[in-house]
Amino acid sequence: MTSQEFSTQLRRRGGAAGVSIPDDTVRRLEAYFRLLTIWNPKINLTALPLTEPADETFDRLLIEPLIAAAHVRPGVEVMLDVGSGGGSPAIPMAIANPGVRLRMLESKSRKSVFLREAARAAELEGAEVITARLSDAASQTGLRATHALTTVRGVLLDAETLRSLVDLTAPEGQIFLFASSPVRDLDKWGMCRVAAVVLRTGHPSELSIWQRNASD
Repeated sequence: MTSQEFSTQLRRRGGAAGVSIPDDTVRRLEAYFRLLTIWNPKINLTALPLTEPADETFDRLLIEPLIAAAHVRPGVEVMLDVGSGGGSPAIPMAIANPGVRLRMLESKSRKSVFLREAARAAELEGAEVITARLSDAASQTGLRATHALTTVRGVLLDAETLRSLVDLTAPEGQIFLFASSPVRDLDKWGMCRVAAVVLRTGHPSELSIWQRNASD
């Protein structure tokens, strides 16, 4: 796939979802995508086809995060992505929000190495990768309640996981859940669902936005 072909397909899928993509964003997304394509056969970062990418590849990896990026509140300084794996939605969202510093949490060391390389390729200054399990990160004093935005996709959302997500989110901070079915248990820990965003790519997925109470 040439750069022109990448740009054409990306903009076509963005147009179908109502997303306008600046030239610099296209360039940085391509750098991330090409690195993902090189690394994927080695450590299985995504099951989506990359060498001959289908529309779903662009939608899931790039367009859906760009839709979500438009819902990041002004003033967010640090965003934590949990279970970052292949770097989506974290890296595309951070590219689209240049004022936000990205922190990625990944339990597997080889994927952490990829994420560091991908952040550099995407020119994300100050991006950080923490190699740790979610429960261990949530118990660290320096990470608890410090993130104005916490995002998660492709992680099993059981009660322990949801509790850890809340622990990592700052008072009045938000959690973005990319899910194919509604998640409701977060209200047990002082979270209020404030929006449900249909991701508009033709796939059964929505962005569920929750906000933490200031007093918790």
